[in-house]
Amino acid sequence: MLACTALTACGGAETSGPPPPSSSPTASRSASGEPAAERLVLRWRKTGGLAGIGGPGSVPEFSLYSSGRAIVAAERPDSRPPDRELTQYRLKPQALQRLLDGARAAGFDRSHTVGSDQIADAVVTVVTMGDAKTRIIEPGWPGSRESLFLKQLAPEGWPADDQSAPPEPYTPQRTAVLAGEITGDGTARPWPLGPLGDGVPAAGAICTLAPSAKVPETRPGTAWRSGGTTYSVRLRPLLPAEDSCGDLD
Repeated sequence: MLACTALTACGGAETSGPPPPSSSPTASRSASGEPAAERLVLRWRKTGGLAGIGGPGSVPEFSLYSSGRAIVAAERPDSRPPDRELTQYRLKPQALQRLLDGARAAGFDRSHTVGSDQIADAVVTVVTMGDAKTRIIEPGWPGSRESLFLKQLAPEGWPADDQSAPPEPYTPQRTAVLAGEITGDGTARPWPLGPLGDGVPAAGAICTLAPSAKVPETRPGTAWRSGGTTYSVRLRPLLPAEDSCGDLD
């Protein structure tokens, strides 16, 4: 099962939500077996707080795609530092459509804020649906339609009849390697892949892509030497519909 190390004003204009997903069983599929036109339709992540959760390059807690696939990131119990496991779920077309209809009914197809911007170091749940972004600032508004809908995105509450396959670990084909230059006289391990400095700026780091099976395990505090420079490295698995460093948010 894949684990990834956790990282440390919206307008009120109406926007349209994503178009309904195709339920055609004959939709074209890529060589990996996934729908060729799979796209993100709904996502939420937590950001902010004293610990600065959900920073650049972090993995969203929940991502839902037009194929009915959902990727959920959950913290692995007792891991130090916190690691996240990625689990893949597959919803039937009717169940996917109900969730998207519910999201629109809850107002997530228009950008807005729930709660007070005056709370310092608040944890904020950011929900994106198409071009619309909703910020729910904890504690939010108890009983709000937005908060009530988010409970429907918990996979443990999804009936088995709504799912087309059992849950399974999500294994990405490629991983984004997010490197930052560091100084110090400590021991650095040689980076076994392409030069880290040849990457592009993304997610607050220098980003390169590599096949997940070839990326070495790394932990906070591990130094890597590449091209005569020492780096710290964070790993970010690419999710569906993410093809480049520029797709990381």
